[in-house]
Amino acid sequence: MEQKVKNKTQIAYDYILSRIENGAYGPGYRIVIDQIAKELNLSSIPVREAIRQLEAEGLIQYKPYSGAVVSNINEKEYLQTISVLAVLEGYATVLSSNIIKEETIKKLEELNEKMKQSLQDFELEQFSELNYQFHTLIYENCGNNFLEEQIKQIWQRMKRIRTYGFTLVPKRSKESIKEHEEIIRLLREKAPPNQIEEFVRQHKLNTAEAFRNRQKFS
Repeated sequence: MEQKVKNKTQIAYDYILSRIENGAYGPGYRIVIDQIAKELNLSSIPVREAIRQLEAEGLIQYKPYSGAVVSNINEKEYLQTISVLAVLEGYATVLSSNIIKEETIKKLEELNEKMKQSLQDFELEQFSELNYQFHTLIYENCGNNFLEEQIKQIWQRMKRIRTYGFTLVPKRSKESIKEHEEIIRLLREKAPPNQIEEFVRQHKLNTAEAFRNRQKFS
């Protein structure tokens, strides 16, 4: 019995989390327990338990007269997190540059082309996922498992805000694609390590800066 309840809670958890991550449940969205239970053909108990887990993770909060709502984005935490990611990815890209193959570089070009198409089609969720795949493909070749795991954990922590961030700052999406082209060039031409690291680090910091100054683009 306990195992079944646990499985149902996981179903509810995954369902709610996926909608928070893809933007269907944006900041301030009111979580209606009975409605979700009905959609999943579950009782309210596992849904409530899933909400408690998401509350513990900071994705949901309880507000007076509203109940459970999706938390607002912690902008300070996001900016601090992406700053750390900038340093780690810059270093990981340098390590990857020593061993990356032409076949992998061509895959990076394909992903960047798909990002262009996603942007033209206003598929921002797909754009965000392709962006993640682009950078993952690079750091997976760094040869440092611990560094790779740390970067992966930070990306997962930021997953919820990636699509939301590109929605707020559409101009940044186009700039990001151009910067990816430069990263590809640097990798293909075996540019000096300090040049690669500096550019990749700034690429990530540019996203943070655009997010910080997003009011200019609204």
